[in-house]
Amino acid sequence: VVRSELSEDLTQYKIAVLGATFKPDSDDVRDSPALDIAVQLQAAGADVVVHDPKGIEPARKRFPKLKYAEVVTDAVKDADLILHLTEWKEYRELDPSVIGQLVKSKFLIDGRNALDRDKWRAAGWRVHALGRSD
Repeated sequence: VVRSELSEDLTQYKIAVLGATFKPDSDDVRDSPALDIAVQLQAAGADVVVHDPKGIEPARKRFPKLKYAEVVTDAVKDADLILHLTEWKEYRELDPSVIGQLVKSKFLIDGRNALDRDKWRAAGWRVHALGRSD
């Protein structure tokens, strides 16, 4: 989906990945689809920065070459795309207007269908929710 939405050549893009753990309220990154996606995007040349409330250290041990941000606003700064991949409460509470001032492009892919699409769209975001047609 990312390549079809951005470009086949991802080398010019910064992608913020929100969520590294297998599930929220955990630091378990074993078999984490979010980290697999982050690694694939980085391998394709994208500048990937991962944020997770509890999973950064375990993720860093598994994938030391990925970039990590301890603070979500640092992860999204100048991003061309935000990928929401773990259903943390912290991400649902983000203010899309505030986040919109930090990013390069207001483009969000909600891989968990957990964010309020209407709220993000009202703040000027292009939102793609996986598995949904709207």
